[in-house]
Amino acid sequence: MSVKKEPSGRRSVQVEVEVPGSTQSAAERRSAEAELRTLIAKFAPAHLRLIGAMRRSLRKRLPTAHEVVYEYRNLGAVVISYSPSEHGYEGVLAIRASADGVRLYFNRGKELPDPAKLLQGASKQTRSIDLEGASTLARPEVARLIDEAIARNRVPFARAGRGSVVNRAASQRRRRRPA
Repeated sequence: MSVKKEPSGRRSVQVEVEVPGSTQSAAERRSAEAELRTLIAKFAPAHLRLIGAMRRSLRKRLPTAHEVVYEYRNLGAVVISYSPSEHGYEGVLAIRASADGVRLYFNRGKELPDPAKLLQGASKQTRSIDLEGASTLARPEVARLIDEAIARNRVPFARAGRGSVVNRAASQRRRRRPA
């Protein structure tokens, strides 16, 4: 991902994740990526870079995962779930970006062994880690949590192919509009 400042003073964000093979057409992927860029463009440049680094890292680990994007306007947050299907609730990991920062969520985090006590939260199943930088994912204890979460996921990821970018935020907006 790259952040460029346009002559108008607005920030332009480029997010591109390339992995061979996909069922999503190139045009559909470009459209979904453009919608995602629009959603995350409101965040600080440091958050934009971190989101891009996180996406690249998680795509490298899970090349067949679908990135399911949700927007929570009331919270000022964007969530990208990494799922074996186009259903975010089957996701194993999620990136949550808001003005407060960027967090990595483990959808079944309560079940994970966490000897380093990194996981935060008190919900019935989800736990998260604050991300100060992209290097957080490279820490051995974080890598172990990610590996364990993937191994314990109830729905297996495809062995080959490329996951799609599914923008549920756009479909949420369409449903809310009166007909």
